[in-house]
Amino acid sequence: MEALSSAEEQLMKHLWVLKRCFMRDLLEVLPEPKPAKTTVATLLRRMIDKKLVGYRTYGNSREYYPLVSKQVYFGRQLRGMVRDFFSASPTELASLLTGEAKLSREQLRELQRLIDEKLEEQ
Repeated sequence: MEALSSAEEQLMKHLWVLKRCFMRDLLEVLPEPKPAKTTVATLLRRMIDKKLVGYRTYGNSREYYPLVSKQVYFGRQLRGMVRDFFSASPTELASLLTGEAKLSREQLRELQRLIDEKLEEQ
């Protein structure tokens, strides 16, 4: 799966929330300063080419929708990051996260709970 650029990712975040929308809906929810309609159209075209966004035509309008969920997309991105930056070792990522992210005691407990749940499943 091809990665989204930063601008595409910002647009995709809105698509994930809206689920299905027209260009006017996207332009409405984008923060100020709003990009030009042509810029949004270009981003959507690139995302369609990457097979991350689909559309349905109604007359002269297109209804856009994500072809991949947020969880699936970021899961794949995270696996790539672990492979490329952490020698394919999730443990190295966890070490960085717990050491450098300055997690609170409560956040560490929540991570422990998630790990314990995964251990129980296996």
